[in-house]
Amino acid sequence: MSFDSASQPLVEMSNIEKHFGGIRAVNGVSLDLYPGEVVGVLGHNGAGKSCLMRILSGAMIANEGTIKVNGERAEIQNPHDARDLGIETIYQTLALADHLNAPANLFLGRELKTRLGNLDDRKMMAETQRVLRKLNPNFKNLDDPVAKLSGGQRQVIAIARAIYFNVKILIMDEPTAALGPSETAMVADLIKGLRSDGIGILLVSHDMHDVFELCDRVVVMNKGRNVGTHLIEDVTKDDVLSLIIKGELPGDWVPRGRERLQ
Repeated sequence: MSFDSASQPLVEMSNIEKHFGGIRAVNGVSLDLYPGEVVGVLGHNGAGKSCLMRILSGAMIANEGTIKVNGERAEIQNPHDARDLGIETIYQTLALADHLNAPANLFLGRELKTRLGNLDDRKMMAETQRVLRKLNPNFKNLDDPVAKLSGGQRQVIAIARAIYFNVKILIMDEPTAALGPSETAMVADLIKGLRSDGIGILLVSHDMHDVFELCDRVVVMNKGRNVGTHLIEDVTKDDVLSLIIKGELPGDWVPRGRERLQ
């Protein structure tokens, strides 16, 4: 494992509740994330995982529960609060403006200005080249509207936007959905690089291969509850599927890591 579980968590979500009328979309869920760790967040549609991530990203406010970031109580009322704490989200849709080029998307809403208050297009292009080439040295077409770029290139821009603004906690929603094998491998390499930089990543995914390749731990939600948090080395894909579908592990389950030690 690349993370240090003895260090202070980047994020501690404790007893989070979110109600919609009589429906408990998130029901007393706790979750933590350490520097340099990738935690997979899994569950069927409607299990509560996306709602939980929206609460951390500031897109939704919890009814109850607490969030700590770097050990201090955090009040996250909106996405700006989250960003100020170093929390960025890359949604499945990527939230890119298709008609704008890479620099305009990277700095969208946070444009760089000259001393006279004009847009500093030259600096934004230079900064975009720098951060994109750090992620993918072969990245070109910076002037093209992002609608013309491949899914993998668009994902790189979304990741670049997050890391440029000093992300510490990155929420990634289905980052390899609709990508081909080579682009999926490229995004996987990017995630591994971010992890080695000490960034904590919450990976929302239905792709079991991605989860087992990239994650240190897995959190499974079922009907609004956290029904299992496990080291990835202690569970099999069948174990995780049992948690997703039935909300519990097989009756004869023992940690797989312990099996190997016997």
